[in-house]
Amino acid sequence: MKTMVKSLYTYGLVSLLLVLSLTSAQAATVTLPDFSELAAENSPMVVNISTTRKVERAAYPQFRGMPDEMLRYFFGIPGQQGPRGQQPMPEEQVNSLGSGFIISEDGYIITNNHVVADADDIVVKLSNRQEMKAKIIGTDERSDIALIKIEGDDLPVAKIGTSKDLRVGEWVMAIGEPFGLDYTVTHGIVSALGRSLPDDTYVPFIQTDVPINPGNSGGPLLNMKGEVVGVNAQIFSKSGGSMGLSFSIPIDIAMNVAQQLKEKGHVERGFLGVGVQEVSGDLARSFDMERPTGALVTSTEKDSAAAKAGIEPGDIIVEFAGKTIQKSADLPPVVGNSPVGKPVKVKILRNGDYKTVTVRLKALDGAKVASAGDSGKQPGLENTALGVKVEIIDQETLDELNIPFGVGVSQVQNGSAAQKAGILPGDILVTVNFKPIKSAADLNKIVRSAPKGRSIPVRIIRGNRSIFLPLMLS
Repeated sequence: MKTMVKSLYTYGLVSLLLVLSLTSAQAATVTLPDFSELAAENSPMVVNISTTRKVERAAYPQFRGMPDEMLRYFFGIPGQQGPRGQQPMPEEQVNSLGSGFIISEDGYIITNNHVVADADDIVVKLSNRQEMKAKIIGTDERSDIALIKIEGDDLPVAKIGTSKDLRVGEWVMAIGEPFGLDYTVTHGIVSALGRSLPDDTYVPFIQTDVPINPGNSGGPLLNMKGEVVGVNAQIFSKSGGSMGLSFSIPIDIAMNVAQQLKEKGHVERGFLGVGVQEVSGDLARSFDMERPTGALVTSTEKDSAAAKAGIEPGDIIVEFAGKTIQKSADLPPVVGNSPVGKPVKVKILRNGDYKTVTVRLKALDGAKVASAGDSGKQPGLENTALGVKVEIIDQETLDELNIPFGVGVSQVQNGSAAQKAGILPGDILVTVNFKPIKSAADLNKIVRSAPKGRSIPVRIIRGNRSIFLPLMLS
């Protein structure tokens, strides 16, 4: 009897382990996707792009201390004519590789601007090994998108999706030519969305851990439906190879740029005319906000769309054209992709109250950026209440900085509230708790009457930037 019970127990345990093993195997099968069909179906629409450009070769070195003719004779360096009969610099060819994908049956191709920029010759190689000359239809440096064209009919076309539906953690696949290796397929997941990179203000990048290397630039990023959701553009790397930090341009932006390049030959972007900064936790408390959100307006350009709509420094833009602005980096791409000259609704937070204004954006390229001139400051008075010494700013400087008033900071006392807030010598104090600072007397009066024990916003001009700082008075 004991033997039978033991046998039944052993049988049950083995059965349970077998079921768990099968369940785990099934779970693994479900979790890990098969990219083989996806790669086979989409490889034909991907192209390899090789470019050639001519550059001037560096001039031969001028030797000193010995006759040039003698050294050239021994080392076999061709002679050069003197300054009066200077020979033209010899040219050499520089080759580069990239990727792209076909978006129309008659041969329009999307790639990166940096792949074809300054190219004298562009050759596109199709999946059937056929090579064709391509011409540039248009390029856009700001988005790093270029539209080129080959002559063809009934070419394989990419299935265009949307980047709006992407989710962090979603599987994605890339096809391209890393290091010149044809039609290489790599995969990974979406790591982050709306990533802002330095000098790429108008592109909210898709960050993935898909291995991307030199040569992948301009190739497609696809979702599991086989839809192109991005254009592979950049990697972050200390070695030159993939480190799991790859960045792709959202396909919605790429297609918008390509359409404008096709129709107009250039890209028109909206320009609001504001400077913005992030709303930190301390600043949120100083604005009586429940949590940090939105883009804090630090300055408005004279005669800009923002100025004409009544947007002011200290306003917090929380919604633009129906899209929520969670952080300051969210605003430029939304503005840039909004129509020029048409009414756009903007929701702002001002002094604790929400308000909606209507703006008509100007074109970015036609906008003038305010510049900071040298300040003609004169000695002023010491402000003991805040712990700074201030100076008078002449009207000409105020006009150049596009501010109606302000006082210059010449010294900051160690350990003062001003120093703790981050105010530096050379800054110009414009407002404290939204109240204008026109003189040292104004500053003393406002500081003494300001609430103590909590952060209040201080607007300053530093260089040519307007920023807000949280000031805590005790």
